[in-house]
Amino acid sequence: MDVGLKREIEAKVYAGERLSRADGEALYACDDLAWLGRLAHHKRTERNGERVMFNVNRHLNLTNVCSASCAYCSFQRKPGEKSAYTMRVEEAVAKALEMRDEQLTELHIVNGLHPTLPWKYYPRVLRELKAALPEVSLKCFTATEIQWFEKISGLPADEILDELMDAGLSSLTGGGAEIFDWEIRQHIVDHACHWEDWSRIHRLAHSKGMKTPSTMLYGHIEEPRHRVDHVIRLRELQDETGGFQVFIPLRYQHDFVDAADGIVRNRIQARTTMAAPAESLKTFAVSRLMFDNVPHVKCFWVMHGLSVAQLSLNFGVDDLDGSVVEYKITHDADSYGTPNTMHRDDLLHLIWDAGFQPVERNTLYQVVREYDQPTSIAERRAVPQDVWS
Repeated sequence: MDVGLKREIEAKVYAGERLSRADGEALYACDDLAWLGRLAHHKRTERNGERVMFNVNRHLNLTNVCSASCAYCSFQRKPGEKSAYTMRVEEAVAKALEMRDEQLTELHIVNGLHPTLPWKYYPRVLRELKAALPEVSLKCFTATEIQWFEKISGLPADEILDELMDAGLSSLTGGGAEIFDWEIRQHIVDHACHWEDWSRIHRLAHSKGMKTPSTMLYGHIEEPRHRVDHVIRLRELQDETGGFQVFIPLRYQHDFVDAADGIVRNRIQARTTMAAPAESLKTFAVSRLMFDNVPHVKCFWVMHGLSVAQLSLNFGVDDLDGSVVEYKITHDADSYGTPNTMHRDDLLHLIWDAGFQPVERNTLYQVVREYDQPTSIAERRAVPQDVWS
């Protein structure tokens, strides 16, 4: 990057001025990762100090049967496939209850677009889960699923959201965003929910007082300019509604041969490479600098690995998601060494080891408990330390 432009962007950041589209593209073109990290860490500590948030949550995928065949997706199955499944309501409740003793605060539910499940199945699941775990927040369904519910029910999203909220819904999930620019989206997404509907549904949720997350799937066939465009669209919607509470860059994953049927479901991996750690850290940093009006930036450790998750805390990230327990959407694709589950103590030590203060939160980013500050570097060097893979 030109030295003069570097100084100009740095001055904007420290003055609290909004960065432009051209600034974002210039940041992605910059090779000075330490400088990018310093700027992003400045913005992160301005907002959130040295605190790192996490929650105790469980991911549930009620069905992997899906009408769509998105090019990057290793999770979806078609009706009749050997590994296709759909949970009975009672089965979903039993899985959720497995974590009751760990003081679970959130259930995170996303699913395939099942071609024959009736619309009423979904609010019924939420009601039964809420009855079984009344203290747990239900963070469920992508905007893509809400649009699918419109199709199968004949109801508008306004009525669908009202019924789901009445059944116990606390928040939508941020999925289905992928990359909004049609130049890329038309090659990777095989469903009808694009920017216009994704933004419409989140705008509607925000108008009902709901706070939602936002996401971006990066590291496949997109270019940095598409990532910048994606964030600017979200930033403008946030200017309008103020309803996004976190931004989550999600690292695209390659597939492996499915042992059940010998199929590789990811149709674009032959022409893609997954983002290297440096690219992930750059993406976190640029996202924090560009998305100036979102309170939090999250590293979903399952998709990045634990070492990159720790490093990301110095590149704009202040949230590490949670315990997760079972994340089939990624783990149906990869064998990259991330565990299925991180318990509360694992997350605490991961954050302490990176030199930050853990703060347990709920779905609404309200503080559940603040933990001790990390021990000093000198104290940590005095005893052997765990090395996270």
